[in-house]
Amino acid sequence: MRGDAVTLFLCGDVMLGRGVDQVLPHPGDPRLWEEYVRDARAYVSLAEAVNGPVPRPVDPSWPWGEALRLLDEAAPDVRVVNLETSVTRYADAAPDKAVLYRMAPANLPALAVARPDVCVLANNHVLDFGRAGLRETLGSLADAGLRTAGGGARRRSGVAAGRGARGRGGGRVLVWGCAMPSSGVPPDWAAGAGRSGVAYVPVASRAAAEEVVRRVRAVKRPGDVAVVSVHWGSNWGYGVPPGQVEFAHTLVDGGVDVVHGHSSHHPRPLELYRGRPVLYGCGDLIDDYEGIRGHEEYRDELRLLYLARLVPGGGAPAELRMAPVRARRLRLEEAASEERAWLRSVLDRVSRGFGVRVGQEPDVLGGLLYAEPATG
Repeated sequence: MRGDAVTLFLCGDVMLGRGVDQVLPHPGDPRLWEEYVRDARAYVSLAEAVNGPVPRPVDPSWPWGEALRLLDEAAPDVRVVNLETSVTRYADAAPDKAVLYRMAPANLPALAVARPDVCVLANNHVLDFGRAGLRETLGSLADAGLRTAGGGARRRSGVAAGRGARGRGGGRVLVWGCAMPSSGVPPDWAAGAGRSGVAYVPVASRAAAEEVVRRVRAVKRPGDVAVVSVHWGSNWGYGVPPGQVEFAHTLVDGGVDVVHGHSSHHPRPLELYRGRPVLYGCGDLIDDYEGIRGHEEYRDELRLLYLARLVPGGGAPAELRMAPVRARRLRLEEAASEERAWLRSVLDRVSRGFGVRVGQEPDVLGGLLYAEPATG
């Protein structure tokens, strides 16, 4: 923290499995269980067909590319990512699941290089290889010194009980992770008595949010910042269901400082509710989707690094900025000026209904976007 404020880096899905895993120094078994693609290396070939050759093996920092420099320049106090892949060598694939993600534990330096303080595991891929795969995922992350939230052994299901915390200065940043069926999380993945899994919330509602708030209030102290990271919603589109809005507002009314939403493959609307950031969908950050056709109108190759600056206790409205990047050759590059302008225009349009306008600071980190209350 600098002074009384804390700056958080938040992002959407970090998917280091499948094709990305295959170009890293220690690729795992490339076998897939998909209907049309049976070898993860095919996704590397798709990316190369669009944007050119990908060297192999790449350095662990390769998938993050220019994002690492941008993060170093922004110097956030705490970094939170949604790790949407299992970290396991197990091959006991979840039945009746169309797409599965796993990365080799030996490739975890490709995650550690971004220095995440908390890896959220409450999502629809962390149990792709069963509870044995989850156990290895948790052990591998712990061995690498990486903290987690939202996945593991919990006393009861249906509650966002997972928590990762990292102190900064006089206060702490507390992170709860939870997942909802609207993002494709099966109900039987829920953690329960004597059963590992994810922190599962069956529906986005006021009552469900109040239960999360109860957990937050039991832990949060003056000077702390509370983040609820939630995996919800469909992959495509800009609409936000009323239940998600009610859930997010109830969290903030109850003392949560940031609602960190993810699951969509592209950025969704932004809100500054009572001066606190609500990110309804952060979009993907790292994946192997280059060359996959369909939904081109969303330009899912364009990604965002979210930077939220808050004063604990709600003494001042949060500042929310975003650094645009783009995926090329399984690596993040700085976005071009036209790409920044497109992202700004789209986010401004879809966020106006939430009372937010999106502008651009041309001289900061290559052209940061920013969100602020709309005045008209």
